[in-house]
Amino acid sequence: MHPFSGGHAPSSRTYLVRDRIFGIGDDYWIDDEHGHHAFLVDGKALRLRETFELKDTDGRVLITLRKKMLSLRDAMTIERDDQPLATIRRKRLSLLRNHYRVELVDGTELDVSGKILDREFAVEYEGELLAEISRRWLTLRDTYGLKVVREDADPTLLIGVAVCVIRMAEREREDD
Repeated sequence: MHPFSGGHAPSSRTYLVRDRIFGIGDDYWIDDEHGHHAFLVDGKALRLRETFELKDTDGRVLITLRKKMLSLRDAMTIERDDQPLATIRRKRLSLLRNHYRVELVDGTELDVSGKILDREFAVEYEGELLAEISRRWLTLRDTYGLKVVREDADPTLLIGVAVCVIRMAEREREDD
C-alpha cells in the first residue's frame, strides 16, 4: 500500500487531533478544519493492550495502530483490513533524537523528524514534505494540527503515523 493511495480520502487536508489520544477507553472525534467530524478514535481496545482503531464517520475501521509486542526495538504497526501496512521504529544512527522511520509493506520508507514531544514535526517521502504537524497555528489547548501537504497523500495513514511516533516518543521519555 503506497502512501499516496488507498483508504479514506476526504476533501479536507487539515485535521485537529486531541493530544490525549491514548486515553484508556476514550472515544472521540478528529475534526477537519471546518469543525466537522472526520475520524473517530476508538480507544476501547486499549484496555487490553496498546491498540486503537481509527474509524470513519460511519464507524468502519480504517486502520488499526498497535504496539509491536516482543520487539527488540520499540516499534508500532499500522494495519489496514487486518493486513500489515507499515512498521514505525525510532531511527538509529541519527543525530536527531526525535527521528523515526516508517517502513511500508511495499518497501516505501517515510521519514519523520522534528520536535515530536512539542508536536512540531514533519513526515517526508524522499525529501518531499507529505504532512506537517504543529501546534503553532492553533489556539485550542491539548490539540495539534496535522496538515496534509501533498495532494495525493493518504490522510488516514499520516494521522496514524503521527499518533504512533508521539506515543513512542512519550514512552521513550517515560523510560529515561
